[in-house]
Parts: sequence; structure tokens; C-alpha cells
Amino acid sequence: QVQLVESGGGLVQAGGSLRLSCAASVVIFRNYLMGWYRQAPGKQRELVATITNGGSTNYADSVRGRFTISRDNAKKMVYLQMNSLKPEDTAVYYCRGSAIGFDYWGQGTQVTVSS
Repeated sequence: QVQLVESGGGLVQAGGSLRLSCAASVVIFRNYLMGWYRQAPGKQRELVATITNGGSTNYADSVRGRFTISRDNAKKMVYLQMNSLKPEDTAVYYCRGSAIGFDYWGQGTQVTVSS
């Protein structure tokens, strides 16, 4: 059974930083497009950032320049470095792994940014 397990969430003051991690149990991790999504209370889940197996990245406009997604194919890990956090970044953050015929989500990790 494929699992994606997030960690690293927590409570931080505005302007602070957090690093989220996602551990994947997929057999061929490098085949997967990996991404981070978030869902704030009362809002739809939205894309934060994605990274291809070759390292090409894509970011939501709201986080570009503040967040950095990266991956380690050997360790089957994906990371989200979040800097200059704002209260509006408060949400549950989800890791996603997708490939042809496959789409997996983690259980989410809460990030709360206080003003």
C-alpha cells in the first residue's frame, strides 16, 4: 500500500519559517510528480507547489519567492521550505504524488501562522 506521510507542521509567528517533509513509500518514486497542496478552513484545497522527477518546479503566485519545493529521489522524500510565513498561509498542508494511473495523498499536517 502506497503511503505519503507528512511532518513538520506546527505553530509559528508571522515572518517565521517551517520546513515540511513528506515520506513516500511508492516503489518507483522518481516516476511521480510530487506536490504540496493546502486547504484553509472554509476554502477549497489549492495548489502550493509541484516538482517533477527532473526537478522542474511550479508555484502558486501567493507563495512564489517565499516557499521552495525540493525532492530527494534516493530517500523518496519531498520537502517544502516555507519562509516569511503569513497568517494567510494557515492551512492543512497535503503531500500529493501522481503518475499515470496513480494519485496518492497524505493525511495532511497543520500549519498555523499567528499574527
